[in-house]
Amino acid sequence: MRMSDVNWPVSVRPVLLGDAMLLAGQLTREVVTHLTVALTKRERASLAVSGGSTPKAFFELLSVAPLDWARVDVTLVDERWVDQRAPDSNERLVKQHLLQNGAARANFVGLRQAGSLDSRGQGACESALGGMTWPLDVVVLGMGNDGHTASFFPDAPELLEALGPDNPAKCIALTPASQPQRRVSLTFSALRAASFVALHIKGDDKLETLKKAVGNLDDVRAMPVRAFFRQSISVFWSP
Repeated sequence: MRMSDVNWPVSVRPVLLGDAMLLAGQLTREVVTHLTVALTKRERASLAVSGGSTPKAFFELLSVAPLDWARVDVTLVDERWVDQRAPDSNERLVKQHLLQNGAARANFVGLRQAGSLDSRGQGACESALGGMTWPLDVVVLGMGNDGHTASFFPDAPELLEALGPDNPAKCIALTPASQPQRRVSLTFSALRAASFVALHIKGDDKLETLKKAVGNLDDVRAMPVRAFFRQSISVFWSP
């Protein structure tokens, strides 16, 4: 499928490059620009990033960007409720690939906190996030082939609450039956308020998913990523 086959909503700005490293470089430059501008307006800037294999190159480029990293708060869009040292921990991924070089001076706020997700853990997560600068300046999302983003899975019983535009919470626990681990995610209301929201995806399979998602923005529950296409968002895609 060609990118010209995608019927882009007016709210979506597509950034389409034929090379994944070139795309990572473009995304890095735009994120750095937005964080730099934020730091001229207030004491601290804030960035929320996603896990997975796609953003690794972006993380490594961003880690050497000329930013005043000591004034930047970094958190995750979502996290599995696993030990921070577990192979599938997003925190572990970010610490290995982003929080190095100059970015090692950033203040990282993890979503996985002490306690169970049902009780103390979610409250501790909300408390930890409260120490950051809000609204977020930059959010970088990913997307699964089922149309989920963050931990907004179609089969999560908590999905409608998580997507509530007026939900005052910054994070929420989700328990999608399709996933082996329980999840904690920033809420849609917390994510959508960011000054700059990007969706970073790679591969023809994600392009097919994207075309399906933007083709009908009404059924958000079937493909939760659609919620973000109703507002300003930049889509970064490469083969």
